[in-house]
Amino acid sequence: MDELNSAIYGLEFQARALAAQQAESNEIRFFIATQSLKPNNQIHLIEFNEETSALSAKIFAHHMGEVWKLNSSPHDSRTLLSCFSTFKGTQLTTQTAILNIPESLDEQQNVSDFLQFDNIEILPTEEYGAEVRTTEFHPTDSRVLATVVDGKIILSNRTESQTRVAAEISAKNTPKFSTGKWSQHYQGNNFIALQDCNVRSFDIRDSNHCAWMIEDAHGQMVRDLDCNPNKQCHIVTGGDDGCIKVWDCRSTKQPVFCRSDHSHWVWSVRFNTFHDQLILSSSSDCKVLLTCAGSVSSETVEEDAEQKKRIPDGLLQTFDQHEDSVYCVEWSSVDPWIFASLSYDGRVIVSKVPKQYKYQILF
Repeated sequence: MDELNSAIYGLEFQARALAAQQAESNEIRFFIATQSLKPNNQIHLIEFNEETSALSAKIFAHHMGEVWKLNSSPHDSRTLLSCFSTFKGTQLTTQTAILNIPESLDEQQNVSDFLQFDNIEILPTEEYGAEVRTTEFHPTDSRVLATVVDGKIILSNRTESQTRVAAEISAKNTPKFSTGKWSQHYQGNNFIALQDCNVRSFDIRDSNHCAWMIEDAHGQMVRDLDCNPNKQCHIVTGGDDGCIKVWDCRSTKQPVFCRSDHSHWVWSVRFNTFHDQLILSSSSDCKVLLTCAGSVSSETVEEDAEQKKRIPDGLLQTFDQHEDSVYCVEWSSVDPWIFASLSYDGRVIVSKVPKQYKYQILF
């Protein structure tokens, strides 16, 4: 696969949920889930062979409902979370399922037959609300999950069957949390949530303790965020204003980096897991953008000769092979130069960072 060519995989149904298979150290794999109103949704586990540039897939049945969000466990490569919607009577509710894939996927799969999960467990969140936005694995404690549901952030300890509210929006006529993510830093005690145009970080050791916040982070709704894995004070956000912004949580009045290269809503933003000057973003403008934010990254820059080699800040590459809104983009958990993107029409594209930027960063 040349750096400007990509491997393409098509789904039968529309889709907006994509996750790299975490805790996998050898194979480049991604989970994709469909969003069909019919009771025949699927989760595809696709694998990219770098030598042949081929994509192969194992397909699992997901009969519970249409999938809005997927998260893969950083502790166990066989475990993932599915946030799905279904009708209970006349009410549409969104819940979370904990799914375990079989240990061996070597068996032959007929075209008409789907693989089955080893175990499906529905997380009991009904008493807290009917609209689950996301459930996130704790970065270091495999027992703990955080769920954003109906204006609340609830913490679940699976081994002790305990659940508590860590934060809650109680004021009337106030926007609810739309999503959230754990910070990998601060001993796993900070959960960052998005609320309309604002970003709030909560210290989970003390209920409703807001450690810091960014008011009006974007001119319109903030859609997504990611934490810099190498620099604990930095996060990146993307919003309906078409901008991506890097923030330093120690001083939140202004972003330390900002680009407005998208022409529509930004749905997904991701720091590269190793080389955090590389940021991916995807948008309703049908594009995936690779941006360099080297001036605010953790990469140290030597004086003079070394500084001349640094990739300048700004847009590096536009990937425009999608024909619909690109809801998700994710870096591979195995190879830091490979990523996947998913558009609403069910097209999954596995792409590479162009070689010239890879070599500039490495050498």
